[in-house]
Parts: sequence; C-alpha cells; structure tokens
Amino acid sequence: EVIPFFAFDPAIRKIIYTTNEIESLNRVIRKSIKTRGSFPTEDAATKLIYLAIRKFEKGGRNVREWFAARNHFAIMFEDRFNA
Repeated sequence: EVIPFFAFDPAIRKIIYTTNEIESLNRVIRKSIKTRGSFPTEDAATKLIYLAIRKFEKGGRNVREWFAARNHFAIMFEDRFNA
C-alpha cells in the first residue's frame, strides 16, 4: 500500500500526512454548517462550504503546500475537482 502513496506528487503527500491542518479545516467546515442548521438547497450548502474554505485560506492558517497540491488534484481529478 506504500507504493501508490509515493506515486503522488510530494505536495500531495504532504497534504495527506499533515492531519492537524486537515482537522483544523474540517473543524471550520463543521462549525459553519452547525451554526447554519438547515439548507434550502444542496447548492446553498455547497456555497457555504466554499465560503468557509475561502475564509480559512485567507486567514493564513492553511497548509503551505496546499496551492501546489490543489493544482495537482485539479490535473489528476479534473472531472471531480474544481480548483
């Protein structure tokens, strides 16, 4: 199972194994969803999550390699990932 891990770009590997930053982002997303409660549409929930991630990124608390990894994710999973 280690070989597929090393097939990824070093920036993506850093994103995968830096769980503190990921948990911090998850906390921000959970908090924004919890304070809102319910959503009229799925699109409204998607927009709220997008805005929470943007605010998290602008706060300077993001993972250093996230922007490079985000570009690699967009190339690798272009049909599922919108950068």
